[in-house]
Amino acid sequence: MKDNVVLVIGAGPGLGSSLAQKFSQSGFHVFISRRERNYKDLQKLANSIKKKGLKCTPFAMDARNEEEVQELFKFASKHGKIKCVIFNIGANVYFPIGKTTSRVFRKVWEMATFAGFLTGKEAAKYMLKNKEGTIIFTGATASMRGSSGFSAFSSAKFGLRAIAQSMARELGPKGIHVVHTVIDGAIDHPWIKENFPEIYKLKKKDGILNPDEIAKIYIDLHNQNKSVWTHEVDLRPYIEKF
Repeated sequence: MKDNVVLVIGAGPGLGSSLAQKFSQSGFHVFISRRERNYKDLQKLANSIKKKGLKCTPFAMDARNEEEVQELFKFASKHGKIKCVIFNIGANVYFPIGKTTSRVFRKVWEMATFAGFLTGKEAAKYMLKNKEGTIIFTGATASMRGSSGFSAFSSAKFGLRAIAQSMARELGPKGIHVVHTVIDGAIDHPWIKENFPEIYKLKKKDGILNPDEIAKIYIDLHNQNKSVWTHEVDLRPYIEKF
């Protein structure tokens, strides 16, 4: 018997790791991807999941490269039906407008928008054949408003949200559930712990987002009945301003 397959594009140590673990615990064969330079971390995550008797396969890929994206989907589809695809690449950077070079702007756009388009396009191709599937794009506060110093990041996340909306309107009537999540606040992540220790202290009183809890909501989104599909949901700690 072939597996039900889930792809996590951008399986880092925070939300990406939780998504891989929670979906594999729910019986899916999870394929996780990051760039080649992060492959050792990817293997470590996959091995920790497989030790529990669950299915997880690492795949080194640059999501900005169309051929590499196509190879991931082709490889994963050999193991079963692609039921859910999660685009979880962050690309969060702070640059005042005077220091936002064309290179920085282009790179952030490639990571957060162009890569999302490539992922969504390929996911749609496979899911339309099966007439079912879920595509989830992870957004941010920047998806909704452009804050000072975040022109590159905000514009890229705005673009990703637009892709999600267009795809939802096109693919929803064809049986494909497209979701955009607005992650409004800091996630429990090693980078937050290292760079923003004061914010990380809020973890003690549930003041930052728990990635395991976000992953549970992603599973719920995937399992929604067609009569009550959610397109967009925002998630934030109870103390986060909005």
